[in-house]
Amino acid sequence: MKSAIFDLDGVIVDTAKFHFLAWKKISQKYGYELDETQNEKLKGISRSDSLINILKWSNKQISKIEFTKTLEEKNIIYLNLIKNLTKEDTLPGVFKILSFLKKKGIKIALGSASKNSIIVLNKLSLTKYFDVIIDGNDVVNSKPDPEVFIKGAKELGVSCEECIVFEDSEAGVKAARFAKMNVVGICNSKKELKNTLFNIEGFLSIKSNKILKHFL
Repeated sequence: MKSAIFDLDGVIVDTAKFHFLAWKKISQKYGYELDETQNEKLKGISRSDSLINILKWSNKQISKIEFTKTLEEKNIIYLNLIKNLTKEDTLPGVFKILSFLKKKGIKIALGSASKNSIIVLNKLSLTKYFDVIIDGNDVVNSKPDPEVFIKGAKELGVSCEECIVFEDSEAGVKAARFAKMNVVGICNSKKELKNTLFNIEGFLSIKSNKILKHFL
């Protein structure tokens, strides 16, 4: 393996909680109370697909104009929630694993559905670690479609089979596997991700030799 591709939300930083709060507020606008179980189904997918799901659960239909305005409203809510984000909000062990991979000469990409990935990475002081950044601004299809990962591999100049993806969502794992990439799942024991090389609770729980052998 020559390259590592990281998802953003839930892998590098816990902005998932801010997405949940923002979508919860949007769902209430349509007379619906989004819960954490259904929020899991929104992880890893695009903003548009998330709103489509919420409208389906709310049994609501809206015009294309209102749909676009609601997407903008959700993003404004989210950006207000993350405006005080700093590098201290980076999930434990992330700096260590990124530095380790860099020192070993492993190419690193971001593969995220977020359209705010540059903003978030800049706030976390992590942009310098990534050779390539592919996010929701660069793709047409969201996860579980493999487009974001295939494009990431292409921009890195490697084959899909040479990439390991770090993901925390089912949609993300499916996307990576569709792209014929191996996956390390980021999850707790209550939410095991299937079809991965192995699962870890976070980067503090992974030993350097365990991950390095997959890049040799």
